[in-house]
Amino acid sequence: MLTGTPYIPETITVHLGFPDSSAPDVVVDFASYVKNVASSEIYPTWNISALRANIYAIVSFALNRIYTEWYRSRGYDFDITSTTQFDQKFINGREYFQNISYLVDDLFNDYVRRQGRVEPLFTAFCNGTTTTCDGLSQWGSQYLAERGYSSIDILKYYYGDDIEIVQDAPVRSAMPSYGGLELKNGSFGNDVKYIQVWLNRISGNFPAIPKIPAADGVYDSATEAAVRKFQQVFGLEVTGIVDAATWYKITYIFTSVKRLAELDSEGLRFDEISPQFREELSIGMQSIEVSMLQYYLAVIGAYYEAVIPVEITGYFGEQTERSVKSFQRVFGLPQTGVVDRATRNDLYRAYQGIVESVPPQYTYVALYPNTVLREGSRGESVQLIQQYLTYINRSYPDIPAVSDTGYFGPLTKQSVTAFQRQFGIDPSGIVGAVTWDRIAGVYSDLRYGFDKRPYQNPGYTIK
Repeated sequence: MLTGTPYIPETITVHLGFPDSSAPDVVVDFASYVKNVASSEIYPTWNISALRANIYAIVSFALNRIYTEWYRSRGYDFDITSTTQFDQKFINGREYFQNISYLVDDLFNDYVRRQGRVEPLFTAFCNGTTTTCDGLSQWGSQYLAERGYSSIDILKYYYGDDIEIVQDAPVRSAMPSYGGLELKNGSFGNDVKYIQVWLNRISGNFPAIPKIPAADGVYDSATEAAVRKFQQVFGLEVTGIVDAATWYKITYIFTSVKRLAELDSEGLRFDEISPQFREELSIGMQSIEVSMLQYYLAVIGAYYEAVIPVEITGYFGEQTERSVKSFQRVFGLPQTGVVDRATRNDLYRAYQGIVESVPPQYTYVALYPNTVLREGSRGESVQLIQQYLTYINRSYPDIPAVSDTGYFGPLTKQSVTAFQRQFGIDPSGIVGAVTWDRIAGVYSDLRYGFDKRPYQNPGYTIK
């Protein structure tokens, strides 16, 4: 859950024993979990300020475990254990104290964090009599409440004056931070940006891992080099590809070096989890990201009869919403018409399947290879775009011709940037789906006398 702002999960999975024990796991709704722990850890007769302070601590502790994927990043299938030796006391099946239950209903989606930080604070606590710790003393909180301390005063007494309460955090279904798509050279998106930021921070403790100069969400050769070195340092298969094992190892090491699951955490800054791209696309939006979405839908709609085709306009209108819903229906997703992470990942998978299966003779121009091309990229896709640009140069001399070497060097970037300026695209010098589609369209129009692209009457349909 390190990939965004914390939220309250609908459920939490509790292991009924020590982490490595063969005890069963139980899944309970989050509010019920907090009621159980609070009823097991504190006394219902305590002052209400003490009860509220302890409930805030219980909620924040559990959210920290979930947000940092403390156990899941270590290969476990649960979020937290039931033992106070590691976590909080949970007694499966116990009844709740009524006044505690009422308080939890009011407080379960509030949590503690440091000011200017993102993650729920690791609110360590102990009973304050048989055991003591650096965090909150449960009996001590009651003594402070009797002296007139409010719940926030109690929390500041134990955790410092720089804390704050986040109120009414949204509740939604928990999702693993790994999205299910392997990240490799040419991938792009928020997940790539997070990996880049995490690796750059990890390199501060492990200087053998090279810094990534541009943490911009595009998986380039510098990112691949950092991933390879990380895999080598931590005993993973050295592929340069971020699969589930590499993803969770990176999150585990990042959490460790930042001490995110410790009371003295370095803290997670908002800029470290701020998305590079919009997390969701919906009706009414207008952007380059909408154009990218429409390109994917246009191609998929040409090869899947049940997916409604869409025009590439950059505006997310009713036609795009209908197309998204049709795609979601075909791929078994909730038909919301909103492009969330799950929809986006299935779009990429479906598109990649088309790229890999469509014979070249069915298209006048090549499909976007589903990888971003930028300075330093190599391969057949780079060679193709160089050939297209050189042909376009005959009619647009301000767009420089380039040799089709297959290497994306400064001259190729100059030509791409000139094309983008000529045709009203952000002159980034990077070839993504929108730039590729526009270059292919101009090339097709100039060479064949008409704009013929793979999503226009491709010739056959995937069932």
